[in-house]
Amino acid sequence: MLIDLSHIIEDGLVTYKGLPAPIICDYLSRENSKKFYEEGTTFQIGKIEMVSNTGTYVDCPFHRFENGKDLSEVELEKFAEIEGMVIRVPFTERLAITPGQLQDYDVAGKAVLIHTGWDVYWNTDKYYEHHPYLTEEAAGFLKEAGAKLVGIDSHNIDNTEGRTRPVHTTLLGAEILIVEHLCNLGALPKKGFKFSAVPPKFKGVGTFPVRAMARVY
Repeated sequence: MLIDLSHIIEDGLVTYKGLPAPIICDYLSRENSKKFYEEGTTFQIGKIEMVSNTGTYVDCPFHRFENGKDLSEVELEKFAEIEGMVIRVPFTERLAITPGQLQDYDVAGKAVLIHTGWDVYWNTDKYYEHHPYLTEEAAGFLKEAGAKLVGIDSHNIDNTEGRTRPVHTTLLGAEILIVEHLCNLGALPKKGFKFSAVPPKFKGVGTFPVRAMARVY
């Protein structure tokens, strides 16, 4: 069974305040395509203009580090079919996620998905501020414990109230991929699934939308 963990990207969607929303439109409309084909045969070619931090997306090392691996350089097995686990830390109980919420789990080699429930506020003003996040110490724990990928259903894996991003620095510096703006994590079991979040193979890009999913077995 496959479970979709991605938000829908549509024209005008604001993922991160201060960044432009995507523009999704026709490059070639069905009506205009009629002149190229036989009657009854039409096609649409879409045009998309957007920043790479749109919707549910994956961060790889190049996003944070000039000499880090970009999307084209990260090995495919780091994006796909990773043994997954869910750690539930409801935002109603706490926003700052520390090693105390993680230390009882064996995260080695896993895609560690932090389920806070914050995706309930997706595409509302509340989503962008005072959101759940990992502390620097939590990132250090996940790095030392051997996590392969870390995802969260929140606005950012870091605390955005300051100007530092220690979680991105720690995880991406260790080539541990990050997936932000996940959703529907409540539909997953705590374990017993494979996680995938595969982006296009772009050169010179460190972040891009993904169709994140879990294959429950």
